[in-house]
Amino acid sequence: MLPSSFSIPTNALAGLALGALVSLGPACDSPDAEPDAKPVAKTEVEPDAKPAAKPNSAESTPAQAKPEPMAQRHTPLFPELQTYLSGLEGELDGLPAERRELLDLLAKHVVARRGADQPARLLFICTHNSRRSHMGQLWAATAAAFYGVDGIETFSGGTEATAFNPRAVAAMTRAGFTIDSDNDGAEQNPRYSVRMGEGVEPMLAFSKTWEDESNPKEGFAAVMTCSQADAACPFVRGAALRVALPYDDPKAADDTPEEAGRYDERARQIATEMLYLFRAVSRAQAS
Repeated sequence: MLPSSFSIPTNALAGLALGALVSLGPACDSPDAEPDAKPVAKTEVEPDAKPAAKPNSAESTPAQAKPEPMAQRHTPLFPELQTYLSGLEGELDGLPAERRELLDLLAKHVVARRGADQPARLLFICTHNSRRSHMGQLWAATAAAFYGVDGIETFSGGTEATAFNPRAVAAMTRAGFTIDSDNDGAEQNPRYSVRMGEGVEPMLAFSKTWEDESNPKEGFAAVMTCSQADAACPFVRGAALRVALPYDDPKAADDTPEEAGRYDERARQIATEMLYLFRAVSRAQAS
């Protein structure tokens, strides 16, 4: 049986997982939320926990805190994936300021969790858990491995379960992942085995809800990857941090000549932002 979450333990880069969806239950409704309140980034802490302070921008990181060169990280990525991500490193500082601010907030959460010797769990949530949330989970796990950041666990889910869309599967395959399925076409929600490198356990990718038993129940960061799920879930029960990081849906180009290009564009955007996130984590840990 393949693992249902991705984890990079302290002594080895291992584990991978993907999430899915079901219909949204009352857990997405905040009993205390204002009717019109929809914060972009919200920290939801346990009663005895202290809210995290606003993270420092990656731009303020001292020069000596930069991570070691790629060749010294010994990441176990497939060569094609490693080349793909290496080619994006030059674009990280060009991300819009508002996106960098949100990613810095996530980075601070990850650094705090790892500093407390706790796993950092990221749960990517969208409506159907079919495209963007899967891409977010896969790229987050891979970006963490690329920068040698351990103790990371990534998950995904939605407000309803559908399927890991084959167009998104194809886009991630073009980026360099190895994705296999023994599905004969009869299953409506097939399970995929996703690998990012030799010697790394595969992720199990299929669609499920964010409240699925395989997803974390507390202390995680909820990353809302689409506006619809963001609006439907102003409160995510158990989340220590909730960040709205929406991406345009490539579904708009389905069955058009622009289909493959649109999916590749979205994969590239999400990969770039996850690289920024874990570069910030790597630099903070090195400082």
